[in-house]
Amino acid sequence: MLKKWLWGLLLCFCSLPVLALQNQLANHPSPYLAMHGNDPVHWQAWNAQTLELAKKEDKLLFISSGYFACHWCHVMQRESYQDAVIAELLNTWFIPVKIDRELNPALDEHLIDFVRRTQGHAGWPLNVFLTPEGYPVAGIIYVPAEQFRVLLGRMQKMWQAEKAQVTGLARQAMKELVRQRQSSGNPGGPLPGKELLQKFLGSAMGMADEMAGGFGQQNRFPMTPQLSAMLEIQARDPDESLADFLRLTLDYMARKGLRDHLAGGFFRYTVDPDWQTPHYEKMLYTQALLAGLYLRAAEVFKEPAYAEVARNTLAFAVREMCNGDACVASFSAVDDEGVEGAYYLWKEAELKQLLKGELWELARKYWQLQGFESRPGGVLPMRGDSVEELAKSRNRPVAQIRKQLEQAQQLLLAARSKRSLPVDDKRLAGWNGLMLSALSKAARQLDAPEFLGPAKKLRNYLVKQLWNGKQLYRAVHQGQPVGQASLADYAYVARGLKRWAEVSGNKNDGRLADELLTVAWRDFYTDHGWLSSSRALLPGMPSVQTQEDGALPAAAAIVMRLSLASGNAQLRSKAQKLIPATWLAVQGKPFWYASSVEVLLSSPTAANPP
Repeated sequence: MLKKWLWGLLLCFCSLPVLALQNQLANHPSPYLAMHGNDPVHWQAWNAQTLELAKKEDKLLFISSGYFACHWCHVMQRESYQDAVIAELLNTWFIPVKIDRELNPALDEHLIDFVRRTQGHAGWPLNVFLTPEGYPVAGIIYVPAEQFRVLLGRMQKMWQAEKAQVTGLARQAMKELVRQRQSSGNPGGPLPGKELLQKFLGSAMGMADEMAGGFGQQNRFPMTPQLSAMLEIQARDPDESLADFLRLTLDYMARKGLRDHLAGGFFRYTVDPDWQTPHYEKMLYTQALLAGLYLRAAEVFKEPAYAEVARNTLAFAVREMCNGDACVASFSAVDDEGVEGAYYLWKEAELKQLLKGELWELARKYWQLQGFESRPGGVLPMRGDSVEELAKSRNRPVAQIRKQLEQAQQLLLAARSKRSLPVDDKRLAGWNGLMLSALSKAARQLDAPEFLGPAKKLRNYLVKQLWNGKQLYRAVHQGQPVGQASLADYAYVARGLKRWAEVSGNKNDGRLADELLTVAWRDFYTDHGWLSSSRALLPGMPSVQTQEDGALPAAAAIVMRLSLASGNAQLRSKAQKLIPATWLAVQGKPFWYASSVEVLLSSPTAANPP
């Protein structure tokens, strides 16, 4: 209380005349931005006028980026952005801006790259201080409220006392950042295709956890682009150790805590290296990418179980995320009371009340419902004993045990449906393009007509609602475009339309995909490389020779792949001309450019790189 009183006293004596700003986010079409509409912080929308305002007021910009399903974004809002003292500091000394990273992916990409390079790690909520001209100065992710208050005070004092020095250093740092982004990944000539392949596999297996699957030693992200590239290598040149790692990873992702074993679908990642405890967000792109991964794995390994994982994942997405004209962006990690994972966790007393007698015993073994003493918040169902093992131990027919487990599942789902699960109902072009691709592939590969209707609905939404004949919209709300379409939107929608055209036989959709690719080359590729956004407001926004993969595949790699395979000679020519520069750019750290490596190794020049 004393510190809060001192801050208030400081502001009374030291505050400058303040422009009467107001919070601009109330009733915003983005659920994430709208939830900040009642904060005492005077959040501004991100646009050229806000940048001009910062210049006019000569104040540091404070840009905070997050998304609806993010647990720590909710925590920081509750602790800091709804705190009156912190709000007064932000409103007085800074121009505070809140963005939805899903509507401004290029700006978020730019800022998170800065924070990762300067801090060694990054994530969300992402909070960056910038000069009035837009040069990043410092960035943080989540910090407790008291630490944040201290930081705001320090940043304000530094800006007032050392403005010229701070501006000069920020400009110099951005110049160096741009140089790093545009530099070749490996000086010298291109590696032969076989060496590039071995270098990629060597770096991948060097980070692989051969005991638990996945990559790294801490949390576990699916890293679908890397796994997809490794699957393609396995398909072309089978290797026993690579197959073992891929199958281990696929099995653990499907059996453990990354997956919702009651309703289906996957969470975004787990916070531990053993795939046990998820961060409970469910993203549309996660469902689309992992469904596609398991479909390809089913082909490569001739494994029906992987096809069933894909079918189950897409059935969940169609049923729960795609109820309207398109698919929503995500389900939150927290319930309406702000408790992470509460929608998915179960306490022992609740389970015993729902499941009586043998149903409880079967469910307990099948979903590993145990360890309640050490998990007071509840346990997450995970795959335990198989149906066959349960049937054998009870000397019962498999069909009978399966029927009982289905009964238990329906009882649990009915009870769970009464809980709250906040939804981000944005319908994003790119993510729906990814889902269109997955549904189309599943309909064809699995001979699954149940996915044709949802796929056609998505196709119609993308073509009739988000494409105006000249440009793509990132999203639409009440008939009005929301957000600016990025390179990823054009790439993912084009891929979805290509896949749909293969299923539907409609050549017009294939031609429209080529039209989107043409716009992508025109608006997002320059002599300096690829841009994520065609209308960057900040200096130094990313222009790279090729893009790294993240949770989603690099959009530039998808544009190249589709262009190389296109019947349009101009698109093929553009992509072919870019192969030499791309080859040099990725060979230094190929693991992080898996999608581009996959394109290069499957191109006609793979044996003899340019």
